[in-house]
Amino acid sequence: MTDFQDPKDHLFALVQTALSQVAPDLTDVSFVVERPKQAAHGDYACNVAMQLTRVLRRNPRELAQAVVAALPESSLVVKTEIAGAGFINFFLTPAARYQVVRQVQQMGERFGRCEYGARKKVQVEFVSANPTGPLHVGHGRGAAYGASLAAVLDFAGYKVQKEYYVNDAGRQMDILAVSTWLRYLSLFGIDVPFPKNGYQGDYVREMAKQVKDAHGDRYVHQPWTVLEGVPAADEDAEGHLDGLIANAKKLLGDDWHYIHNFALNEQLGDGRNDLAEFGVHFDNWYSERSLFDSGLVERAIDQLEVNGHLYMQDGAKWFRSTRFGDEKDRVVQRENGLYTYFASDIAYHQNKFERGFHKVINVWGADHHGYIPRVKGALTALNFDPEKLDIALVQFANLIRDGKQVSMSTRSGEFVTLRELRGEVGNDAARFFYVLRKSEQHLDFDLDLAKSQSNDNPVYYIQYAHARICRVLEEWTGVASDFAEARLELLGNEHEAAILRRLCDFSVTIENAAREYAPHVVAFYLKDLAADFHSYYNAERFLVDDVELSLARLALIDAVRQTMVNGLRLLGVSAPDKM
Repeated sequence: MTDFQDPKDHLFALVQTALSQVAPDLTDVSFVVERPKQAAHGDYACNVAMQLTRVLRRNPRELAQAVVAALPESSLVVKTEIAGAGFINFFLTPAARYQVVRQVQQMGERFGRCEYGARKKVQVEFVSANPTGPLHVGHGRGAAYGASLAAVLDFAGYKVQKEYYVNDAGRQMDILAVSTWLRYLSLFGIDVPFPKNGYQGDYVREMAKQVKDAHGDRYVHQPWTVLEGVPAADEDAEGHLDGLIANAKKLLGDDWHYIHNFALNEQLGDGRNDLAEFGVHFDNWYSERSLFDSGLVERAIDQLEVNGHLYMQDGAKWFRSTRFGDEKDRVVQRENGLYTYFASDIAYHQNKFERGFHKVINVWGADHHGYIPRVKGALTALNFDPEKLDIALVQFANLIRDGKQVSMSTRSGEFVTLRELRGEVGNDAARFFYVLRKSEQHLDFDLDLAKSQSNDNPVYYIQYAHARICRVLEEWTGVASDFAEARLELLGNEHEAAILRRLCDFSVTIENAAREYAPHVVAFYLKDLAADFHSYYNAERFLVDDVELSLARLALIDAVRQTMVNGLRLLGVSAPDKM
């Protein structure tokens, strides 16, 4: 079995060699070798002549002719043609096309891997939802996208770390803790009106019951002490809630930390389990609270002050974020001495960069778009390169049931959880549907389609193709090692040519998906590969009397099977043998 030569890489090297003769001073000129839109224009096309003409001011077709004349001999190329304004079209030998089957046989689950990332260290931080309640279907899209992006980057040659930033400090956690405590008091008949802006889901009642079962009436206080000095809710809803939190801290003393940590750990543990069941795992869970405990927040703010980017106003410290493109300056330390959420975010990003990542990728909800300039501005003010931070925005996912959109609110408790969605449509459909659109595009998650067993359901369509292949191979009496002897030159019809062409594009697809942070490109590729196979399946038989032709066709569809497995694995989707 000979080593595989990737046709695209091979042609790129040929053009580079020719370029060193035609324009030795311009060997670093940027050009591409890619599939032409029409198969009649060859297997690959190169735009090097148009790139050269911008600098040399010569006719691009003449430059193309010079490049073609300087191309080294190649056993993979049948002919070249110059088309249009100066495109060089390459036509490959049949052997060059079917070599990809040999590559799949050699590489197996590694087929499609590339070295685009050059082992550069990259961090992908995603989900990072406040642990104030169960994950909902909106969080699910960020989880599926982030996990698939990390997998694609790893497959493309990066060294990837996946991180979840735990917002375990600040007001939202205090609201969850006081909500749990108020529900706990109600179990003892202590009637304190529950604030509308507290967390009202059933999970809060369940946590309150667990506290009662474990500790009885230890945390009980009378209603007048709970409400003492608290503004009326109808006059100042947020002030009312802050007053309840302040009284809870005063009345409970050290016990407040137990309530706070119990609620945090319950919801964080639930989210961790939910994500693990969804096939989403993290290398690191980073605590926001640790930034304060370790002094990193104070150090970051002090550094901004030393660098001259802070000023005092109304007793508070402000960061001059307008210097860096933000719409207004931002408070980093309030007049009461407490640091803001933005201050801890600055410290967190400083810590990320100090950990030595070549690139830091944050997966944020689209509503955080306005947050980008101030974070990048803070990094610039701390003398870091803001271009090393990329923000991938994910639009909210609308859940459609029976043609109607389901509303969600984590405060009111009227939300559909990720766990419920997975229970209804399954992990595979959820993972695939979440990444079937560009992350910045709105997504309507159609439950009826996700559950249907039809060709309109893309995940079913792909998995059915894989199962069909498995069924054919099961009927065959040979063993996989026989494929090494297959006469692949017998693969010559239009369906086989289309599949070979598609298989050759898999590693390019991975590279493009990594470059663009776009796992949906892999999903589209798998749909197209499944379509190619289904057309082939409907047009030809594989277990034919001609043993050599049969073996060649079986080797081809086995390569399709392996490619589907590799692609689906990146998206967190299974490849069932039977359906």
